[in-house]
Amino acid sequence: MNAVLATIALATIGTAVVAMSRRNLLHSVLLLTVCWAGVAAFYLWAGAEFVAFAQILVYVGAISMAVLFAVLLTRHSRDDVAAPPASRSRALYAILAGAAVAGVLIAAVARAPLAAAPAPAPTVTVRQLGDQLMGAHAASLLAVAVLLTVALIGAVVLAAIGPPEKPGDPP
Repeated sequence: MNAVLATIALATIGTAVVAMSRRNLLHSVLLLTVCWAGVAAFYLWAGAEFVAFAQILVYVGAISMAVLFAVLLTRHSRDDVAAPPASRSRALYAILAGAAVAGVLIAAVARAPLAAAPAPAPTVTVRQLGDQLMGAHAASLLAVAVLLTVALIGAVVLAAIGPPEKPGDPP
């Protein structure tokens, strides 16, 4: 195995494990962003530059910031950020669910036929993909951008509105 690939894999899996084990939700979100950057590094290592840049823009840039804003706008105190301690039964169920998913994936990979000769890789450049996105598919790309912007503004408005006041509470 290539040393660069091993480093990327260890960093990505390591940050994902640490993100799941942290009790502070803010730290988990930031570590998840680093994990997504590790996935982008893997795409870059594999030669899929466009997918790597899309990963950086979409997940590391947009999704992680949306999650970060959601966490920061919806918590009321510092105690709301920390997750409650997990019980042993929840941990056992999580391990069993992970083992079941791993078993299904391993069985699917083991039963998959191996190709005798690999198909030639398509010769599409990042520039050609960009021309397609900004040419024929520009309208749909803009529609998705507007939809995501409206959804984020709606989330901010909903989070900014406090709980309804009870009768008799001082203003």
